[in-house]
Amino acid sequence: MIPPVFVKPSYLNCIASMLYESILLLAVLSVATLLFIWLFGDATHAPKRYLLQAFLWGVMGAYFAWCWVKSGQTLAMQTWRIRVVNYVGQPISMNQACKRYLLASLFFGPTFFWALFDREGLFLHDRLTGTRLILLPKQNPKASPSKPT
Repeated sequence: MIPPVFVKPSYLNCIASMLYESILLLAVLSVATLLFIWLFGDATHAPKRYLLQAFLWGVMGAYFAWCWVKSGQTLAMQTWRIRVVNYVGQPISMNQACKRYLLASLFFGPTFFWALFDREGLFLHDRLTGTRLILLPKQNPKASPSKPT
């Protein structure tokens, strides 16, 4: 089966989406940190510090996986009209979402460098998980009702 042709978002759109995502994640992780500290107390020393780091990594993973499986988009991806899909344009599975997050977070730098040389412009984590980013078409603005004359 030949996969359908998709419009790939530009590298700059992806970077802009990531920057916006980092601002949104700051709020999500602040609330998660507050919850952790409220439940477990001070986390400035080991082993609580390591538990907090693992907890925040898990919170980010849950956020991304849930958004990618539910709609294919996080809030930042919606803003930039980017969606993650499988190779045939269908929503990704929870298994693909978890693998995508794991690979993207473990190989953060190399995965983006990879996209510069990949023949389809895919990030390494997308290449390895069978996913891709697509650019959604712009929505037509609703026609404003005409004013009575």
